[in-house]
Amino acid sequence: MTPLYRAKSLAMLVFAALLTWCFPACSSAPPQATWWGVVTYVVDGDTVHVRPADGGKPVSIRVDGIDAPEICQPGGTSSRDALRQRALGQRVAVHGRLHDDYGRLLARIVLNDEDLGEWMVAQGLAWSYRYRNNAGPYAVQQRRAKAAGLGLFSAVHAASPVYPRAFRKQHGSCYF
Repeated sequence: MTPLYRAKSLAMLVFAALLTWCFPACSSAPPQATWWGVVTYVVDGDTVHVRPADGGKPVSIRVDGIDAPEICQPGGTSSRDALRQRALGQRVAVHGRLHDDYGRLLARIVLNDEDLGEWMVAQGLAWSYRYRNNAGPYAVQQRRAKAAGLGLFSAVHAASPVYPRAFRKQHGSCYF
């Protein structure tokens, strides 16, 4: 056995040992950061600002798992107003996951043991955020809201509601 072969074998053995030792930690999802705060501003039906309980500037948060209508599309102001009425000034738990392309924290927001994203979809005020073939985390609530004709799915609307991504593609952003 040549010294080079021995060195390579030893390196592979060390690498395999490190990989085995690290695997459980490396393969598990990062823990969610959970903190408490007060909702200080509601931008629209899926974006709020929350001031942390321990102080500091309010954090811009995109409610994880939902997509609410754009503020300039039908149902946009109703969605924002309902979230504002429900959450503004309230103490909430924030379960952060990651930041989106706009720097907002993507998080599940819980008010009095109720998931606000789930509540918005159940009221017909937002869609369960779907991605590719995944119907999203609140698909059941969306089906029920649609069947009951709630919010975006009510007969009051002249046309079928347009998913926000399609609306932005057709009309551009509401914020110029």
